[in-house]
Amino acid sequence: MGRKIKFSLLYRDMWQSSGKYVPRKDQLEKVAPAIIEMGCFARVETNGGGFEQINLLFGENPNEAVRAWTRPFNEAGIQTHMLERALNGIRMSPVPADVRKLMFKVKKQQGTDIARSFDGLNDPRNIIDSIHYAKEGGMIAQAAMSLTYSEVHTVEYYINLADKFIEAGADEICLKDMAGISRPAWLGKIVKGIRKQHKEVPITYHGHSGPGFSVATILEVARAGVDYVDVAMEPLSWGTGHADLLTIQAMLKDDGFDVPDINMKAYMKVRKLTQEFMDDFLGYYINPKNRHMNSLLIGPGLPGGMMGSLMADLENNLESLNKWKAKRNEPELSQDDLLIKLFEEVEYIWPKLGYPPLVTPFSQYVKNLALMNVLQMEKGRERWSMIADNIWDMILGKSGQLPGELAPEIIELAKKEGREFFTGHPQEPYPDALDTFRKEMDENGWDYGKDDEELMELAMHPEQYRNYKSGKAKEAFEADLAERKTEAESSASNGSTANGGCGDFSPSKMNINVNGEEFEVMVSCNGQDTDNTKVTPSNEAIPSQPSTKGEPVISPLEGKFYFTKDSNETPIKEGDKVKEGDILGYVEAMKTYNAVRFDKGGMIAKILKENGSDVEEDDELVVLQ
Repeated sequence: MGRKIKFSLLYRDMWQSSGKYVPRKDQLEKVAPAIIEMGCFARVETNGGGFEQINLLFGENPNEAVRAWTRPFNEAGIQTHMLERALNGIRMSPVPADVRKLMFKVKKQQGTDIARSFDGLNDPRNIIDSIHYAKEGGMIAQAAMSLTYSEVHTVEYYINLADKFIEAGADEICLKDMAGISRPAWLGKIVKGIRKQHKEVPITYHGHSGPGFSVATILEVARAGVDYVDVAMEPLSWGTGHADLLTIQAMLKDDGFDVPDINMKAYMKVRKLTQEFMDDFLGYYINPKNRHMNSLLIGPGLPGGMMGSLMADLENNLESLNKWKAKRNEPELSQDDLLIKLFEEVEYIWPKLGYPPLVTPFSQYVKNLALMNVLQMEKGRERWSMIADNIWDMILGKSGQLPGELAPEIIELAKKEGREFFTGHPQEPYPDALDTFRKEMDENGWDYGKDDEELMELAMHPEQYRNYKSGKAKEAFEADLAERKTEAESSASNGSTANGGCGDFSPSKMNINVNGEEFEVMVSCNGQDTDNTKVTPSNEAIPSQPSTKGEPVISPLEGKFYFTKDSNETPIKEGDKVKEGDILGYVEAMKTYNAVRFDKGGMIAKILKENGSDVEEDDELVVLQ
């Protein structure tokens, strides 16, 4: 028998790579015993990344969900692991050090064994901090290297990076192939180089299947020396997700590796339950296009984990752009037109931005900037005319050191806007903040939770947690889901084929034979490609037609409007005097906050939008006198 390869199930990432939401606590509790019964997983991914924000968005306590989800695996002796973003913790923006430290302690107490820590720029400073914090919290520290393919990301670059992490105390290494664009032979050389110098350190391969390399890559890295392979399973494998367990198990077994057997009855049970969860509500947030593999992804190198949000962003921005074109009698664009323009723009700007690895949050930043460039140029404006503050933070070095050199035109643009480059430790600009959040919890009479987990949640996700506590999040989610269901029913009754080309294909049962056993399978096409549906606002916007005399200040783009993005900012109020360049607020679009500034001075006579309101391009925000 050959060398042993163990499997890790990405049950959370399966969902997030396909759509927007993950299962509820009750659904996770229902499927966990069947996953255990499959008997083939040494590890299961249980939380991290955007998981907890997603719980908050549909009005569920994420801490209760994590404890309930990890418990059965802990009891069965299956290790659990989470994904965390180093400086950004488990959100999209930087996190104070004391909040990061508390997160690891909380997650260990909640039942998570392994912290898979990655930094979107592969800056060792950020990941080494996480290694130390994870070990202090009692967790296994797994350092993840974000893989991408460019002239600066060489075999030697990644081998040296692994050396630094292991020297700093990393217990394990993960090869995070977030876009699935690593060429098999190239990645095999990296694994061999790491294994040659670190014979006993466990190595995991995590890769997405979108561009089509993943099966060949898994075979290559297995032969080169990896110990664990992350997999998904039907009905959420392949596409923008991950390689399927059955394929990988059969391939490795045939190549002589010692791989675990699969209890197929349990497999079919998990498969059936997963489909039930999709039919319940999760399928309404899965674009059918994300279930397809696409070799076009090789060029832009965008990760599978963000393709669900990308298609939703594309749909919403296309609608807004075509409204603008219709007003001016210009020909409209199709979604494919916009997608190709986006991919081409990503390839163009990526080297100019210093080759940041295209992984969260920097994949979103590069994609968002590329899309913003495309939209602005379609409207006759200049490239680089709208760059969000957090994208500037990446460019200026506030998130860490970029792997490559910035293009002269980007450096010149920064100087023109009076922006300064940062060379210190990325954690420095973000002082400890737990005392501020303790004060807020005390003032609201909120319980800190077991092991201070509720305090950690507020500090990690302030806006989402407040909306969860107020009930606004659940109200907005339920309204949005009801609207999506109504649209799906309307499309079905009209025989529409717009939603994934399903037409009137109705659910049917069929029997399949697997290894001599008969299984009854429900086959359905949900027709739930409804990403163009607008999310119902969590609160009603104040009418945008001003009754006060003055000059309105308009929104430069579509999104959700906020007066502040950080707790240390003071929101504007009526009567304030402002000057040119002052920040009015922010429009959050595509997971980035775009500052809206006053283009002239004056006094705020009337505020026309509430915090959290949905706004469209050219909506009036305030009246200035």
